[in-house]
Amino acid sequence: MKRTKANTDCKNVVTEIKRFVDNSEGLQIVESMLSDYIIIEQSLDQKRITINCFDLEEILYREDEAGKAFLQVNFGSGKKILITGTLIGFRPLGLFGLDMERLPKVVTTPDIQSVFEAIQEALHSTDEQEELDVLRKVYDSVICGGESVGFDLKEERKTLACIPARVYLASA
Repeated sequence: MKRTKANTDCKNVVTEIKRFVDNSEGLQIVESMLSDYIIIEQSLDQKRITINCFDLEEILYREDEAGKAFLQVNFGSGKKILITGTLIGFRPLGLFGLDMERLPKVVTTPDIQSVFEAIQEALHSTDEQEELDVLRKVYDSVICGGESVGFDLKEERKTLACIPARVYLASA
């Protein structure tokens, strides 16, 4: 496992991230006028993450169980992301009343859509108020986690605001 300390040379770290992204199948670097930031877009859902060079602490080159390479990027804030060939993973944010042991340790932006679909199902089911409450918290947890590492998830946040807090069943 190769380690690169970001504080030794910001430009080298950014170059390493760009090189990894350029060799990936599903990520691309978005040109920016801000030289101290790097913007990466996921082809799968067009979600973008903005990374501040000065918040980078360390990059680790890793491999998953299948032998595929990925980068673990650690930030000075203690947060981290995993950059794979197609997606960028991050931790959901812990929220009061949400059992984090039941959530994956790493999520991706496509998981937001999956949780939204589960919320829609709960809204149309009978007597699923507790499930709806948990799913709303999971949705918020994933959005907050993504935003905390640099993803722009304003549209997903607007969607959360539109989800009813209660299930109301029509009477016959």
